[in-house]
Amino acid sequence: MKPKPLILLFCLILSFFPFLTSARDVLQPNSLTCEYASNPLGITSQTPKLSWFIASSLRNTQQAAWQVLVADNLTDLSKNIGNIWNSKKINSNQSIQVPYKGRHLLSAKTYYWKVKIWDNHGNISSWSKTAMWRMGLLNSGDWLGAKWIAYEELPAAERIVPAIHLRGDFAPQNDILPLFRRDFSIKRKLKNATAFISGLGHFDLSINGSKVGDHILDAGWTQYDKHALYVTFDITDQLKKGDNTIGVILGNGFYFIPRDDRYRKLTGAYGFPKLICRVLLEYSDGSTENIISDEQWKTSPSPITTTSIYGGEDYNATLEQNNWDKPGFDDSKWRKAVIVTGSPVLNSQTAEPVRLFETFTPVKISSPKPGIWVYDMGQNASAIPAIETNGKKGAVVRITPAELLNPDGTVNQSASGVPHYYDYTLKGEGNEKWQPRFTYYGFRYLQVEGAVPEKEENPNNLPVLTSLKSLHLRNAAENIGSFNSSNELFNKTFKLIDWAIKSNMVSVFTDCPHREKLGWLEEAHLMGGSVQYNYNVASLCRKIIRDMMAAQTADGLIPDIAPEYTHFDGGFRDSPEWGSSGVILPWYVYKWYGDKDALEESYPMMQKYIAYLGTKATNHMLDHGLGDWFDIGPNSPGEAQLTPKKFTATAIYYYDIEIISKVAALLGKTEDSRKYSDLALAVKNAFNTTFFNKETKQYSTGSQTAYAMAAYMNLVEPEYKEAIIANLVKEIKGRKNSLTADDIGYRYVLKVLDDAGRSDVIYDMNSKSDVPGYGWQLEHGATALTESWQAYGFVSNNHFMLGHLMEWLYSGLGGIKASADAIAYNKLEIKPEQVGNITHARASYKTPYGNIVSDWNKTENNFELKVEVPVNSKATIYIPASENTKIYEGEMLIKNNKEVVFKGIKKGFALLEIGSGNYVFKAAD
Repeated sequence: MKPKPLILLFCLILSFFPFLTSARDVLQPNSLTCEYASNPLGITSQTPKLSWFIASSLRNTQQAAWQVLVADNLTDLSKNIGNIWNSKKINSNQSIQVPYKGRHLLSAKTYYWKVKIWDNHGNISSWSKTAMWRMGLLNSGDWLGAKWIAYEELPAAERIVPAIHLRGDFAPQNDILPLFRRDFSIKRKLKNATAFISGLGHFDLSINGSKVGDHILDAGWTQYDKHALYVTFDITDQLKKGDNTIGVILGNGFYFIPRDDRYRKLTGAYGFPKLICRVLLEYSDGSTENIISDEQWKTSPSPITTTSIYGGEDYNATLEQNNWDKPGFDDSKWRKAVIVTGSPVLNSQTAEPVRLFETFTPVKISSPKPGIWVYDMGQNASAIPAIETNGKKGAVVRITPAELLNPDGTVNQSASGVPHYYDYTLKGEGNEKWQPRFTYYGFRYLQVEGAVPEKEENPNNLPVLTSLKSLHLRNAAENIGSFNSSNELFNKTFKLIDWAIKSNMVSVFTDCPHREKLGWLEEAHLMGGSVQYNYNVASLCRKIIRDMMAAQTADGLIPDIAPEYTHFDGGFRDSPEWGSSGVILPWYVYKWYGDKDALEESYPMMQKYIAYLGTKATNHMLDHGLGDWFDIGPNSPGEAQLTPKKFTATAIYYYDIEIISKVAALLGKTEDSRKYSDLALAVKNAFNTTFFNKETKQYSTGSQTAYAMAAYMNLVEPEYKEAIIANLVKEIKGRKNSLTADDIGYRYVLKVLDDAGRSDVIYDMNSKSDVPGYGWQLEHGATALTESWQAYGFVSNNHFMLGHLMEWLYSGLGGIKASADAIAYNKLEIKPEQVGNITHARASYKTPYGNIVSDWNKTENNFELKVEVPVNSKATIYIPASENTKIYEGEMLIKNNKEVVFKGIKKGFALLEIGSGNYVFKAAD
């Protein structure tokens, strides 16, 4: 049979235009997200923001147009029918934060969507894979009469809100940690099942005896007298036709802190544990059914006999009620749930949950004293112990965690909250497994009493511990960055900082994972630049912003901690360097992620805080707070020693005003912007009149923090900027490259030096181990960043407030930084710093547009830089070069490469402009 002429013609066309064979091979949208999450549950915005990455086989690709389809069923979407929204073709390069503009969205409804794009080369993609989102409950009526229920209610007179710092003068009190169950039957074919549930302080949900999801410490911490979070779960696959059972177990968290002999930072009581729940059953025939929390639920005490967010947890396995959360269980001896009051507002938990990650096993087991065994897990981390043991019924195994050891080899909790421990009472039925549910601690070591490790002598017939592990927990924010270099000290420093970040990232950024567990706010904006390189914290930052909004007082104060569980005194409640997170963090979230909603939502909070600071100012100067906390001075660390509090407070006040002026302009509030610009100028003039000596070019005391904050915040007039930076360098060199700036000042020291091209000074400061700093901490055995540069044992040894060098490892050594006018890293500068003895560094970072890679190697005569830039982004590349340097991209001289724009030689660098794609640059003299 001879081929037909039309077929031959088609084959001939394909041979000349291979891109027609598959649009997906050339251009394709992927990794679709809604409100920062892939296929999220519990969305409550009527205009959720949609985003997607773009894969392209061509360089210099920009999206030229897009089309989104949204449907409430897969059948329509598969036919390319968007019955909820068809955007039609929109000529725009916007691929992040695209607002949904379709029909009104309904509570608890599932929506499916996909996107198609066009590019600047004339290519059209195929439709993306289908993504979805499920709505949360949009108003209080959507709970359909669900009630807050509890085992018992705490009398109103016994509530302690706000909490008292430390122990106070209160009688001891524990509470019952209850189980709840509800039987129900499914008689028709089930299409979807969704649970909306809040349990205060924490909860675990089970269906038919199996835990729902892999979250722990749900729901996230909030200021419960103002609002609480609920969590949305898809439970379709865990239900079956016929009889089913919902089970819930509650813990205390910050909602109720037991008053006993254990450690507690705070004494507080919002109430006894309680829950509210709605389960929506959607059947294939279109009908629905709802199961809500009410007095028909049954409740009973759980085997958890005590749990404290500060003091630990006890579990008595002899109190277990087998199959309590399965159908057929006899609950006739259980009581009916009590109807109680709960938080006045319920919001959907949209930040990533807390999950378990790394598992550590012992690297060493020792017995410092008879009957005491100490397990060294090798890593200081936020974690819980997990045990496997066997022994007699009623025997008790005690596990005590700690960061450090005493000289005699026993565990030392003196700086991390003492005592915190876990008691497990055996039921005596073979190998028993247990781990705490509702608390955690920061530790490296686990001390065991009342049990003996397997294969050890056991003359007293104690329980045998067959396994003991450390389970690291943290917020499940995606790890989106990586760094390594030829300098092993910097690689170890990166890990040191990363472990402190991971250990202090739960539903807030904590200061430490043991002693306080509070959301100290200076870390959010000062360490945010480091954290956002390594983790996608967009949704967590939005949660922290809402925590600050809830914590703000009627007169505008944003306290140092949010949620504000207790009212501290003095600078520990009102320090501008802390409260300014309410202004700075929303701005950073906009700059990092292009999230304009964060600015819209935060603007009233910003205004109130600026007005509040204005009432505290005298002649535009502030003079209160904690200052550069823990700086290295002549005295023991604490409040600022080397830089006046008036200096740091007023500098951050000016920075706040500059930011809100920009925000006002961006939001179209022209008069506000002008007003704030005028105020900023007045503050700047007062600041410089007070602190700047034009003759010596010295700011205030001439500390590292003083020079750096004045320069970074543009309080320095341009004509003095170079002299100020020179004085900063002189001050550092005069101390033999040792640092003094701390919690507030150190980030600005690094940023100013990096921006000024003085990464050589940063290298000199941080490449040594003989003075306090990162190397010193590592030399003294730290495995997570410590609270003090000196690695003191009398303060926390897992603190992330000093981890600012991570930002420089990405932006300086790695060379990845956003241009000054960039939004969400759409404009990049790739300028790796070759300093010291470093011959190689590689950094990668997944921006909202896609992956950036900077990978460089240096030899005596050559420099090579491999770069990856995502679609919809552009980059300026800095290659060390002179006029005689030959620069290649691949095998082609750049002057012959039409895909690279040569912009000339400037200050020892060749400047090249590129678009998206993968490139390999080589330079040789």
